[in-house]
Formats: sequence, C-alpha cells, structure tokens
Amino acid sequence: MTQNAFAILCQANERHRPETMEQLLAGVALVLPMLDVIPNAAIFIKDVQARYVMANQTLVQRCGLKHLQPLLGRTSAEVFPEQLGPGYTEQDRRVLEQGFVLEDQLELHLYGSREPGWCLTHKRPLYNRKGEIMGLVGISVDLQSASDTHPAYQRLAAVDEHIRSHFHRRVSLGELTHIAGISVAQLERYCKRVFHLTPRQMIQKVRLEHAHRLLHSDMPITDVALQCGYTDHSAFTRQFKALTGFTPRQYRQATGG
Repeated sequence: MTQNAFAILCQANERHRPETMEQLLAGVALVLPMLDVIPNAAIFIKDVQARYVMANQTLVQRCGLKHLQPLLGRTSAEVFPEQLGPGYTEQDRRVLEQGFVLEDQLELHLYGSREPGWCLTHKRPLYNRKGEIMGLVGISVDLQSASDTHPAYQRLAAVDEHIRSHFHRRVSLGELTHIAGISVAQLERYCKRVFHLTPRQMIQKVRLEHAHRLLHSDMPITDVALQCGYTDHSAFTRQFKALTGFTPRQYRQATGG
C-alpha cells in the first residue's frame, strides 16, 4: 500500500506535469496529511539542488526533528551526520543530473538512535511540462518481516538458514534452488513474496549485518571483508558503500566503532 501511494505520485507527475515545483507542491499538500500517518516509510520531494521541499512526518522524526520547517531547504548532507549525508546527496545527484531511476535499492540506514534499519529505497526524477528535471521524489520503506503464512515459507526458511550459515563464502543460486527444490525463476519470485528481497539482496543483507557487528570491534577492515565473504577488500568497500552510502571506515567513525 505504501509503495502504491508512491507510484500514484509518480504517475500523477507523468500525466499532469506542472510548470513549476510550486505547482507540484500545491497539489501534494492535499495528500500530505495522509502521507504523515504512514509510520514505516520516509517520503520526500527535493528540488534540483537536492534540497528538501516536502517530507512526511516519519522522515522528520527520523532526522531527529519535531517539525518539518527546519528540514526544508536543506540537503541530506546538511541534515544527516557528516559521514552519512554526502553519500545520500551523491545518490540524489545521479537522479537529478542523469535522470537515474532508483528501484528497490536495499539500504542500511542509521536513524536518530544510531540503530541500523533496513529499507528499500526508490527515487525518481520529476519533470516539468518542458521535459526538464525539476526535482525528485523518493520513498524509503522499512523492510517488512518475513511472510511466514506463504505456502513456500518452509522451503525458503531453509534457504535463508543456508545463507546465514555460509555467507562467509560464495553462495550460488544453484545451491539455493537445490535446497528449495524449485527453479531460479520461482526462487526469485518466492523470495520477493516471502522476504521482500531477491536472493542476492538476502545474501547482501546477511553480510552487511555481520559487517555492522564487526565494525564495532577493533578488527582491521581487511579482515572484516574476509569474514563477510569478500576475498577482495575493494569489492567489499564498493558493496558496503552501495548499501549504506559511505565506506566501512566512515561507517565505523559514524557509529563509534
């Protein structure tokens, strides 16, 4: 339902492109009270300078604020801790300058309590009537718990357990389909329905959760990479930054590890 609301906002922009951001915000203002009551999703609009011009109450609270006004006119780099914000703004720039569409991006966010939380993030450029990008709309939806009532849950629970036991090495789709007794296409489809993630995202999530714990220790980052199934330190750094917006070293500094 949350993502459906986001899709409606995007479709409305495609069908009825406004001339200005002001016109767009005037229309969104009518539905903002409804967006404010969605507790599991941060929803926002930014201008071409990647500055917040609209956000729901969930995002306001997760930025450690009580009211929307202090958030407006600021970028993620100005709102979030210095180790985190620039990575989010860098992502915004790709959307605003290249028209990049971010879909179902698994991300590890740090909230006001500094506790990590998993989200699936979507970002799309917003166009005016001339076809020019005038901003972006985004949503980060909290990752839901597994749907244990799904008929395929028991098979996929075994897949999840296998990943958690062997994430320190390469885990292939072949071995996962063998465990579940289904095809690759079925595995992909059922994992999305049960865990709300692809098999690859499930592996990434387990590895990053382990990395999060190890980065709070004194273990060298090269050893953390090996412990999390990465034989190449640079590959670990690239993957970690893709999912968190900052490098393992920056993450360690941000979380006091």
